[in-house]
Amino acid sequence: MSTKATLADCTNEALFQLNEPISNCLRGDVLDFLKSRNHPWELLGSAIAGFVAKQIEKIPADQRLKGKISPNAFLENAENIVVEDGAVIESGAFVSGPAYIESGAVVRHGAYIRGQVYVCKGAVVGHTSELKGCLLLNDAKAAHFAYVGDSILGIDCNLGAGTKCANLRLDHGQVPVRLEETTVATGLKKFGAVFGNRAQTGCNAVTNPGTILRPGALVLPNQTGQGVIDARKGLRPR
Repeated sequence: MSTKATLADCTNEALFQLNEPISNCLRGDVLDFLKSRNHPWELLGSAIAGFVAKQIEKIPADQRLKGKISPNAFLENAENIVVEDGAVIESGAFVSGPAYIESGAVVRHGAYIRGQVYVCKGAVVGHTSELKGCLLLNDAKAAHFAYVGDSILGIDCNLGAGTKCANLRLDHGQVPVRLEETTVATGLKKFGAVFGNRAQTGCNAVTNPGTILRPGALVLPNQTGQGVIDARKGLRPR
């Protein structure tokens, strides 16, 4: 956990490097959404739901399923799903709308997308990975056995196999963001993790509710992340 992180380190601009060239890969509507709030937890819940719905509404109903969709994939609430030309939904995947899958994204065999999800170009939702109420930015990867609930994965993030982003406290209370000298109320009962650009986890890592990884931060294999984690420092085995 970081000992010096401040609220300024936890802005969307800082975590997703919105004023740097790396953000040029983002679609305009996604970039505008990220810039529409100061902090990432303000993008979750009703905000991400509204964003996904708005993007779906922009696509004519008969043009929403243009990607390569296996006949053995399962689409529930299909009228509220967009799979762009160039996106792939493999056999055995289950996608429940509302969901938006950009061109170049891949939803692999056995993946489960269960609503209020936006997957950007180049992102991967892998075998037995489950997504709910989240945003995957370009080239983010939850490729193997991951749970990503009420979370945001930044550009080029990678979740090691078996990563779990816990999104609910055991006491079902609101999830705060824990800084060194204070906590910040988010108003959310469901809040998983926010991964800055190119943050990573090792295999079987877990993030506690409300964890924030700054750009390039690490959580090592079999470790539990919490609070705000600094770039490339991560957590070390005891």
